Amino acid sequence: MFGLHIYDVLTLGVYLVGITTIGLISSRGVKGTLDYFMGGRKFGKAVLIMHAFGTGTHTDAAVNVVGASYKMGMRGIWYAWLPLFCTPFYWIMMPLFRRMRYITTGDFFDERFGKGLGPAYTVFGVIFYVLAMGIMLEGTGKMASGITGGVLSTETCIIVMTILFVSYGLLGGLQAAVITDFIQGIFVIVLSFLLCPFLLDQVGGFTGLHQTLPQDVFGLTAPDDPPPGYDRISVAFVIILTINTLFNIPGQPHCMEMGGSGKTEWEGRVGFTYGNMIKRFCTIAWAFIGVGAMVIYPNIDDPELVFGMATRDLLPVGLVGVMLASMLAAVMSSCDSFMVAGSALFVENIYKPYFAREKEDHHYLNAGRIMGILMVIAGIVVTEIFSSVVELWRFLSALPAFWGIAVWGGILWRRCNGYGAWAGLISSALVWWITRNYFHLEFMDQVTWYLSTGVLLTIIVSLSTPQQPKALLDKFYTTLHTPVGQEDKLRALGYEVRD
Repeated sequence: MFGLHIYDVLTLGVYLVGITTIGLISSRGVKGTLDYFMGGRKFGKAVLIMHAFGTGTHTDAAVNVVGASYKMGMRGIWYAWLPLFCTPFYWIMMPLFRRMRYITTGDFFDERFGKGLGPAYTVFGVIFYVLAMGIMLEGTGKMASGITGGVLSTETCIIVMTILFVSYGLLGGLQAAVITDFIQGIFVIVLSFLLCPFLLDQVGGFTGLHQTLPQDVFGLTAPDDPPPGYDRISVAFVIILTINTLFNIPGQPHCMEMGGSGKTEWEGRVGFTYGNMIKRFCTIAWAFIGVGAMVIYPNIDDPELVFGMATRDLLPVGLVGVMLASMLAAVMSSCDSFMVAGSALFVENIYKPYFAREKEDHHYLNAGRIMGILMVIAGIVVTEIFSSVVELWRFLSALPAFWGIAVWGGILWRRCNGYGAWAGLISSALVWWITRNYFHLEFMDQVTWYLSTGVLLTIIVSLSTPQQPKALLDKFYTTLHTPVGQEDKLRALGYEVRD
């Protein structure tokens, strides 16, 4: 039935109905936009750990790493391990986002640099989420298609997933996303490693794996001659892409929600740091599955189907359905989070200030839900444009870094102003576009050029143009230096404090 054993169909159905029901039940706590967009800022450490893991861990990442490892060996792990050395910075970064007390990153750009950058960032944020949902849906659709042996097409799987996560996401917002993240995260962790012993049994254990494959497959670098569509994995590649990630992470729109939805600064710090550490362990299992699949499937044209095929062929009846269900639920909860964060950007930074001021809170809540539907539709369209998960990953990895230059400049350097932020943003985007489409440089070289150009012009233009108003800067840095729980100090200074 649908290319699956009847037991797998039953476990799949029970899981999906259960997770959707839980998401719908959690929607009862949504009373207004703060609940919908930020979960009422009431999440604890355990919940945020699994939320960070669930939002950052979705099937496209597993499909990407398994496929890359199938083509390149263990070095394919770097397609998910590039943020590994950035983990200590998460410990510092997340409390800053909580102290800002913003709802969206667009609020940061508006209040730090003045009006103009906020709406522009909102447009970028919505596009980013549309592309991110596209890559997640495409990767999961390919996995599901591989598990069913092609009986269910990638497009059919995408439509089913979309219907399910939209059904509870529109009602429950971030609260539904966080609860479902917690549940599916546990399943993803267990099932990622559960496949490994079955794979080892199939290939004759570690001894059989090493006897069958060349030793080069087990290395972590590949400086020369990568397969078509992949990168040269060298020490320089890892260093440069790590630096890119330091700018990429704060430029991603959902990081403000990750840091700002906890009860205090501590919850955001612990949640984001440890949630991402768990993902690094799961990545080891994905890379190992890709290497083992070299022995089992020596001639696969599309490596991004390997994960689904290995799941179908190696797991016992019943567990195949659970694995498929958990991966579907993973992408559903991530898409739900992105849909909510994108609608928050639109409502808070464009719709409310420019089109519908002083409306009732319920009006903005409905506007966010409508925007969420439009974003999901656009995400489905993206899956028809990009046929490769790696291709879309490479495209998407650059975009937030342009904005991350301004985020770090605005936090670390008081002299950084709106002119400098615009100069860094535009110049880095132009250099990326030119080096990518006209000079056809490798991704590592693109990063070197667009980051160095953006940072340099941010500094030069900021120093050669007027400084931001002192009152604006005083309010921003005073708020940034006031821990959560000490809001009375800000009110005493006459500053408006957000919930």
